[in-house]
Amino acid sequence: MSSFFRFRERETSYKQETIAGLTTFLSMAYILIVNPIILSQAGMDKGAVFTATALSAIIGSLLIGLLSNYPIGIAPSMGLNSFFTFSVCIGMGIPWQTALTGVFVSGILFVILSLLKIREKIINVIPKDLKHAIAGGIGFFIAFIGLKNAGLIVGNEATFVAIGDFKSPVTLLAVFCFILTIVLTVRGVKGAIFYGMVISAVAGMLIGLIDKPEKIVGAIPSLEPTFGEVFQNIDQIFTPEMLAVIFTFLFVAFFDTAGALIAIASQAGLMKNNEIPNAGKALLADSSATVVGSVLGTSTTASMIESSSGIAAGGRTGFTSVIISACFAIALFFSPLLGVITAEVTSPALIIVGALMAMEVKHIDWGKLEIAIPAFVTILMMPLTFSVATGIALGFILYPITMLALKRPKEIHPIMYGLCIAFMGYFVYLA
Repeated sequence: MSSFFRFRERETSYKQETIAGLTTFLSMAYILIVNPIILSQAGMDKGAVFTATALSAIIGSLLIGLLSNYPIGIAPSMGLNSFFTFSVCIGMGIPWQTALTGVFVSGILFVILSLLKIREKIINVIPKDLKHAIAGGIGFFIAFIGLKNAGLIVGNEATFVAIGDFKSPVTLLAVFCFILTIVLTVRGVKGAIFYGMVISAVAGMLIGLIDKPEKIVGAIPSLEPTFGEVFQNIDQIFTPEMLAVIFTFLFVAFFDTAGALIAIASQAGLMKNNEIPNAGKALLADSSATVVGSVLGTSTTASMIESSSGIAAGGRTGFTSVIISACFAIALFFSPLLGVITAEVTSPALIIVGALMAMEVKHIDWGKLEIAIPAFVTILMMPLTFSVATGIALGFILYPITMLALKRPKEIHPIMYGLCIAFMGYFVYLA
């Protein structure tokens, strides 16, 4: 097993990988609660979506671990489940069964693009400075999510965002968890993020801020209400509205996953010569999970940026993903326990991991404006637009423009020019 996952080469161990897997799972576990809540607003059965969410995470995480040997967790994407419910089903009035068909078709297209290595080629031709900007930008983005979930920053009509209420007990719990995890991290404790979350969850229950679970084991909800519904409306995918939906699923998922993969590979030290080894296999795993997940009854899956918390805990191989998969399998039976993993418990981990990922910006050549401006916009727009894909798109538009302005067109791969035009078209479509 250690030979298969190349433990010695990547300087890791069973214990280190197991702690990393548990850390990532705890950071991702909220998806089992949140995804059913969001998709149920489209009319889907909560219980069925819970089971579909867990099964798609089990299959996707296991595939990416075994095929690519990357420490990544796969689960339904938070951005795309909201798009599925609020834009497609509620906004456009499309039944959830038909919307699932759109997810299924986009997943099939993903698989084809992965097998043809088109997705891998696109990722590998991205300039290295933009790769570092994407990794750093995702760090700022997930730190922003962590600050929001902790209540440390809140919405404000006058200033958009403002400091949170430090009198709130749950915010103080998040602050306690944050400080505790910082102390453990800077002292070099392996698995510091995991231990911080566990200690904070226990503390929250002891002082009454987190409800103690009424029971430990629960029955697995049936998949019957959602299973196979994708095939009921396959003839409706060729309408203009559904083609637009499929394109949007394809676009956002492509670059959300590409961004996460770049960030994670860079953080784990797996990137070689500006390329990601086995990227094609990793992309095939996440696209296959989307196809399977849509059949089971959930929206588009993606590589989760929360995987970076496991990497910060020492995850370096696919064995971390195997542990993540096993945890989701166990969670099917112990769903009542998931309630103790609240946003206040997990948010400090996201802030600290965001800080670790933001260190990638030191590799950007800030001394050259033609690089600094596209990189800065990429980083800045991820948290400000609450979208990894939007930050990437804007950076991909500006980078070729700055190079053309300096009459250095040959330094940019033709694919980057194609993407620049495609992204311009995408923003015109959104307008």
